[in-house]
Amino acid sequence: MTNDVTVLILLAAALHAGWNALIKVSGDRVAVMAVVTLAGSVLSLFALPFVESPDPASWPLLVMSILIHTGYHFFLPIAYDNGDLGQVYPIARGSAPILVTLGAFVFAGEHINPVALMGILCLSVGVMALTFDDGKVSKINSKALMFALLTGICIATYTIVDGLGARQAGSALGFAVWLTIGNGLLTILIAFIWKRNEIIEVARNNAVTGIAGGAMQVGAYWIIVYALTVAPMGMVSGLRETSVLFAALISTFLLKEGFGVWRFVSACLVTFGLILSRNRS
Repeated sequence: MTNDVTVLILLAAALHAGWNALIKVSGDRVAVMAVVTLAGSVLSLFALPFVESPDPASWPLLVMSILIHTGYHFFLPIAYDNGDLGQVYPIARGSAPILVTLGAFVFAGEHINPVALMGILCLSVGVMALTFDDGKVSKINSKALMFALLTGICIATYTIVDGLGARQAGSALGFAVWLTIGNGLLTILIAFIWKRNEIIEVARNNAVTGIAGGAMQVGAYWIIVYALTVAPMGMVSGLRETSVLFAALISTFLLKEGFGVWRFVSACLVTFGLILSRNRS
């Protein structure tokens, strides 16, 4: 993984933590997620004339990814309804890199050297360590845990599907733009049937939040889809989960969810994992 790709993924991680914080603090979470993804779809429509259409061979994977992303868009806000950002985010993100690494080995034949694999393990453990912060493990309820894990499964699955699809598409950005258009429209359609009044209220009172969140959401994932075409999927997934450190800062200083020694432990493990995961030998 080159230095420029590393920097891009770190930027995507920061953007991802930012829009997740907006989902957590901006009213009905399902409604906010729907408005954010709709805003992302509208922004993607403006980008559509400037990107190549994905190759038809990638369309089945594109449809599969749209469906998985849509499930993710509902599991995540439901998890936030039942747990803190500092609880849900590490579980959802930390469970993904190992699953992605295994999936990439099985479905894409990607091999990672033992040192880089150890780095991915450190990243995952470091991310999950945040769940121990300030006794949060004992406080998290079963529903928040269940939906956080479901979110993690969705993350791992769509990462693999998107990596394979973008490589077949001929244009990673074209695949990403079509994807964000599709999953945003499907998300708002389902959510509008479920929470019409709440969505109208969010759109009326938090339009700026929706637009900002949508821009961060699509920007972050366009970067990741590109990275999945030029670097091993497990390494991209692991590095992307440094977003939990940004989320930890947000939850501590903006959401006032507390601070504990495990944040330091997590930061050390993630940093060490980042160094190891970039090993090329």
